[in-house]
Amino acid sequence: MKKIHVGFLLSYDYEKLKTSIPAVYKYSDKIFLAKDSNLRTWSGQNFTIDQSFYLWLNEFDIDNKIEIYEDDFYVPELTALENDTRERHLLSLKMGIGNWLIQVDSDEYFINFKKFVSNLRKYDHYLEQPEKNKIQIAAFWIIIYKYTANGILYVDKPMKAIFATNYPNYTCARRTDERTIYIDSIVLHESLSRGEKELAFKINNWGHNAEVNDSFMEKWKKIDEKNYGNYRDFYYIEPERWKKLAYFPSQNLNEIKSLIINSNLKNLKSKIALKNLGQWFKFLFK
Repeated sequence: MKKIHVGFLLSYDYEKLKTSIPAVYKYSDKIFLAKDSNLRTWSGQNFTIDQSFYLWLNEFDIDNKIEIYEDDFYVPELTALENDTRERHLLSLKMGIGNWLIQVDSDEYFINFKKFVSNLRKYDHYLEQPEKNKIQIAAFWIIIYKYTANGILYVDKPMKAIFATNYPNYTCARRTDERTIYIDSIVLHESLSRGEKELAFKINNWGHNAEVNDSFMEKWKKIDEKNYGNYRDFYYIEPERWKKLAYFPSQNLNEIKSLIINSNLKNLKSKIALKNLGQWFKFLFK
């Protein structure tokens, strides 16, 4: 117990796992890939996984850390978001309560997973009796909005995102209603940054499929690296949550990581201290 267990969802965007798994591999004790046994999305659409991916997985997994966990993750009577939450719950049960249950999506790339794990280990005492001391752990996304001709557009402020818990009583996707502890860690999130057809498929099949606002795709298609400054409010549910975009003049993820490390995007310590203090007070008497 008290292991670093990382879970991924093996689905239609499986190719992105070739980037997200290596980012966490060295400092994970075990990695679980949840795969629907009938190859269906949370909306019931079928997808395929090319055999070349499994060949890559076998070659890459030199320490024999990776386990594929197959189950029936699609329940027709549930919404896509409910199926999302259910799959993550089953995956975490498979990973084992008593360990750190970290869930990373295939399009999320840790900038420094070693640092994340080091910070996480400061809270190992919450693994002693997790059902009595439930917490969730947040890091911060840098959200890539769109690839352009020469670089990427990204949301100009880091956004909090839940990545780990000691007890998986999820209420919405991988989030619980428990106390949140914020960690100074950056995760690059490709999110919406894919081709138009691929993005349309994702929107129709992810957990937020019923929440996407009507104006999102039209605006997304219009915006490029030359005109993005003329627009505001980019979030796909409540547009004003992503007020402005910024630009990196590169599409190379390693170069982007370096740009983030050398930018003010990583200066989160004062923000984290205030958030953790607020969470401590909020749950003090609960």
